[in-house]
Amino acid sequence: MAAHQDYPFDDTQDFADADRGLIATLDVGAITGADGRPVWDLDAYAFLDAAAPDTVDPSLWRQSQLCAKHGLYEVTTAIYQIRGFDLSNMTIVEGDTGIIVIDPLISTETAAAALELYRRNRGDRQVVAVIYTHCHVDHFGGVKGVTTQEEVNAGKVQIIAPTGFMEPAIAENLYAGTAMSRRAGYMYGAALPKGPTGGIGAGLGQTTSMGTVTLIAPTVDITETGQELTVDGVRMVFQLAPGSEAPAEMHFHFPDHRALCIAENATHTLHNIVTLRGAVVRDPSAWARYLGEAIDMFGEQTDVVFASHHWPTWGRERAMTFLQTQREMHAYLHDQTLRMLNSGLTGIEIAEQFQLPPKLNAAWHTHGYYGSVSHNVKAVYQRYLGWFDGNPARLWQHPPEAAATRYLEFMGGADAVVDKARKSFTEGDYRWTAQVLDHVIFAQPDHAAARELQADTLEKLGFAAENGTWRNFYLSGAMELRSGNFGTPTGTSGADIIAQLTPDMFLDGLAIQIDATQVWDLDITVRWMFGDTRLLTRLHNGVLLRDKDRADTVVAATITVPDGVLVHLATGDIAAAMEAGLTIDGNAGAVTQILGALQAPDPDFNIVTP
Repeated sequence: MAAHQDYPFDDTQDFADADRGLIATLDVGAITGADGRPVWDLDAYAFLDAAAPDTVDPSLWRQSQLCAKHGLYEVTTAIYQIRGFDLSNMTIVEGDTGIIVIDPLISTETAAAALELYRRNRGDRQVVAVIYTHCHVDHFGGVKGVTTQEEVNAGKVQIIAPTGFMEPAIAENLYAGTAMSRRAGYMYGAALPKGPTGGIGAGLGQTTSMGTVTLIAPTVDITETGQELTVDGVRMVFQLAPGSEAPAEMHFHFPDHRALCIAENATHTLHNIVTLRGAVVRDPSAWARYLGEAIDMFGEQTDVVFASHHWPTWGRERAMTFLQTQREMHAYLHDQTLRMLNSGLTGIEIAEQFQLPPKLNAAWHTHGYYGSVSHNVKAVYQRYLGWFDGNPARLWQHPPEAAATRYLEFMGGADAVVDKARKSFTEGDYRWTAQVLDHVIFAQPDHAAARELQADTLEKLGFAAENGTWRNFYLSGAMELRSGNFGTPTGTSGADIIAQLTPDMFLDGLAIQIDATQVWDLDITVRWMFGDTRLLTRLHNGVLLRDKDRADTVVAATITVPDGVLVHLATGDIAAAMEAGLTIDGNAGAVTQILGALQAPDPDFNIVTP
């Protein structure tokens, strides 16, 4: 593994910043759920206190040391962060009578533990508002660990979020949620044993907590940049940043504290334009513009910038340099990828040639611990040109299993390929070894020698990766080749998220589960009545289409879904839905035909084997 001789390891400013303001931490080894099961282990990364071993890139080791620090920290007067209690940070702002909680982590258990730590050291102040900076689950999932739906309904607690928050917050966990969650198990290394040869962190934070995910709908929408709000005496000025790191995201400034919350748009890593778990491709050009706008709006009145991950940056000049460098990095990725693709280079070719300018690369926070230059420039290529690189030979390729059998035949059979791959492995050409052995495993998944050598190869690639998510992917693949499929360790579709489904989204969810080959010949129209919302669905040619209700439409059946019943339908519990008041008038058999064509998603699909 190549050491980073030119990296400024003697620059310890990040360590000073990460330690600054520490007040206390919990004295328990693990945060547990109601059943006693650990959902977050505060001591799991104690091994990071040592020097970097040969099995971890030294730059990633340094980043993990910083991310593993945990406790209650003072950011500035009346603003505190609890870091290291989950993948994300929870920030608390003290008002005249109570506190505002920003981004209550992933799980209720970790959020409650964070709030307990704050109260133990700062007093038993009541929560008067919760702010979601954006619509990813690690920024809202623990909300019921800091407040309740009843307190919100009673008007005691405001829930503040950027406009358009709810749709992407639910949709990400609905439409492609099963696949994303399975792949997230690889990305965050959730199943890896913690240690120098296993999980050491994901660059943005250590990993994801494994507790209870909740959601309370916003009661206050931030609808425009420049909007001001005062909560419990705390003044805030908001800046919307939709389509940056998340579809709905916002920054906000505290004028009286000269502090700027930059959400997740400027952290101490190169972020993702598209994540390895999968997501809608983000717009790095817009991302850069929002950071520039934040500098213009708030720069002269800011002495500290803090984010929903990592540690703050203090001092106006340092903070603005930090934001400007992040801005330039995103703009550079965008602009130079477009320049190169317009010269005829493909995504994979751009990724191989792309280099950040020396001055950008000199900053620790531009390093690819979470995102990477390699997969980010491919994401920019994908955003503009899609998956096809223009070469017609690659337009209609065989899928992996079919291609693998043909490769093996051309290359002399599985045993011969493994022998040649072993030579490449010995020579240190791990990228090629992995690429070749992938064909053997997809042609003959039980080939023991190929699986063993591929696991060793992926392990070598993981040990050398500076990027935390690449390391986790490589090591998770090696683990599954050796020990079998570990499934999906964590999920994000909690009952609260399902309960917030709109009728439109519920019917969209049905449509993407229809096994069309079973119902090609059916033509069934159903009227759905969700309170005042009336919709029609027509199953025709294997497609479940949705339209507004028309009174003159002849339907096979009318389904009435009272309030509170949709959650049972969404989880597939028809009996519970009927017991709770769901009724079907007309041809119930037609409804059974539709529901019988649903194919449940598979949260345990294979990744490194066919």
